[in-house]
Amino acid sequence: MNALEVSNVNPAPDTARPACEVVVVGSLNMDLVTRTPRLPQPGETLTGRGFSITQGGKGANQAVALARLGASVAMIGCVGDDDYGREMLANLAREGIDHRGVRIEHGCPTGIAAITVDDTSQNSIIVVPGSNHALTQADIEPFDTLLRDARLLVCQLEVPLETVRFALQAARRHGCTTLLNAAPILPLDDALLAMVDWLVVNEIEAAALAGQAVGTPDEALAAITPLRARGCGDVLITLGAQGTVAAFGDELRHFEAQKVAAIDTTGAGDTFVGGFGAALAQGATVEAAIRLGQAAAAIAVTRAGAQTAMPYRHEFANQTDSDRKS
Repeated sequence: MNALEVSNVNPAPDTARPACEVVVVGSLNMDLVTRTPRLPQPGETLTGRGFSITQGGKGANQAVALARLGASVAMIGCVGDDDYGREMLANLAREGIDHRGVRIEHGCPTGIAAITVDDTSQNSIIVVPGSNHALTQADIEPFDTLLRDARLLVCQLEVPLETVRFALQAARRHGCTTLLNAAPILPLDDALLAMVDWLVVNEIEAAALAGQAVGTPDEALAAITPLRARGCGDVLITLGAQGTVAAFGDELRHFEAQKVAAIDTTGAGDTFVGGFGAALAQGATVEAAIRLGQAAAAIAVTRAGAQTAMPYRHEFANQTDSDRKS
């Protein structure tokens, strides 16, 4: 066993380490990215313009975005016993993310995502979960103290739903704020949504959960009522270039997006979650947290890739301590 393997077989938590502000329970994938002039039609073969292999997965993406934007982060997940898995672990270490909770599943490949990006920056993605589907509550239980001491739990839906449910239950038991990015969309029961303090969805996910069309800010505003009726707390609906609709407390607002020349939207939603979550965990106002999420995503879409495009906190010179709650 190499050093990476030894350090990632669910060792007992090191109580000497400081508590992390954010715990991410989620997926780790290797992204196989092809660039083409346009997205292919069914049965069509296109000649691509470029190909790259980079670290991804919604869980790992959000962990990296959170860390780069100022939060101390721990991640719980599962990779395969292969080169992709070992590179994923090395990448988390490079980003300063506590990855003791990322287990190696022997005999199972690391998850991958086949991504095609066209010249208008639109993308299509096929995810093969691999080791992500091996993540169970048994992988979370040894790290209960991380959730006890954290300020925010961040989950997505690229790992088994029952594992997400267990993580939300554990966080709520400890009074830790919960954020669910309900992507990729799955049928969700109201009992699970009732454990979510912050539901973050795009227009497709919002439409599926609300049972009505969501394509414009007005439609997103109208979807807030049925979403909240299902039990979740506060809601953020991201609409890309049309901005973000937010319902928090008694507030219902539309935050316009920054205007940028996008070249690749891959990972933009994960970057938004990272900026929003990092600011929220560090005591910023909701408005400031949304602004940081939007600003980070606006930078990310002007760069190629997912994690490779995510900005660092020092790139936001105009964000000051005045954004924090008094």
